[in-house]
Amino acid sequence: MSERIIDTTVVVPPYRTGIAWGPVLGGAVVAVAVTVLLGAIGSGWGLASLSVYGDNPSATTFTVIAAIWLLIMHWVASFFGGYLAGRLRAGWGGVHGDEVMFRDTAAGFVAWAAATLFIIGLVGSGAGSALSGLGHAASAIAGSAAGGAAHAAQAEMGGDGAYMVDTLFRSTAPDGKETPAEARAEAGRILATGAVGEISKPDHDYLVQMVAARTGMEPAEATKRVDAMIATEQEAVAKAKQAADAARKAAGRLALFTGFSMLVGAFIACVAGAVGGRQRDAY
Repeated sequence: MSERIIDTTVVVPPYRTGIAWGPVLGGAVVAVAVTVLLGAIGSGWGLASLSVYGDNPSATTFTVIAAIWLLIMHWVASFFGGYLAGRLRAGWGGVHGDEVMFRDTAAGFVAWAAATLFIIGLVGSGAGSALSGLGHAASAIAGSAAGGAAHAAQAEMGGDGAYMVDTLFRSTAPDGKETPAEARAEAGRILATGAVGEISKPDHDYLVQMVAARTGMEPAEATKRVDAMIATEQEAVAKAKQAADAARKAAGRLALFTGFSMLVGAFIACVAGAVGGRQRDAY
């Protein structure tokens, strides 16, 4: 009677990583190429719509159109990159359908992330430069804030405390005997205090007396001239503040717009990866 040999060897399936880098990097490269392509087309249209002879769209209209095109460019590129990453990924047998869908979605998301890093590298000479630029920007903002506070304090003092010295030795009524340079310097230090607040009534009256003493004007005419100068200064300060506030708001809107565009682009890449994986398994 022959013995029967039973093979009890357990066959272990080969190890498979959770992400296929080939399709992911391929989708990322395609997304970058589509971004560059659409960016070139948008730049061409934008330059064609401008003319040195006038009849150009307003700045607001041009900005809105550019923002819409950037959205379209980012979203279309995200779709192509995510779809290819999911469609080109090899299908797995014996894996639950939910797990397959998750990995296809993850492939699209990772392809979007890789394409984003590639674009940062193209635009900002690498992610390191982008981060360095953010650091320099933060340092510049902090330095500007500190410098602005120091400038405000210096203006309040009239330049190295010279304004306070002027008030210490100020006569009750100027006689016009000081040199023109001295008179201009003292008047400038008084007007400098109006850049961070309001010119006080004693300073205002003293400026009127200085103008009247040096020009021979009547006090009423000198008052009008001083008031006109103060009004011009306050208008210039107000315009500078408005320009700074408009720049701050524009930077904030740009940051929010960019973040929203990237968020939607990531979602589109994920959905496209899932769609590509589903079509891959259907054939």
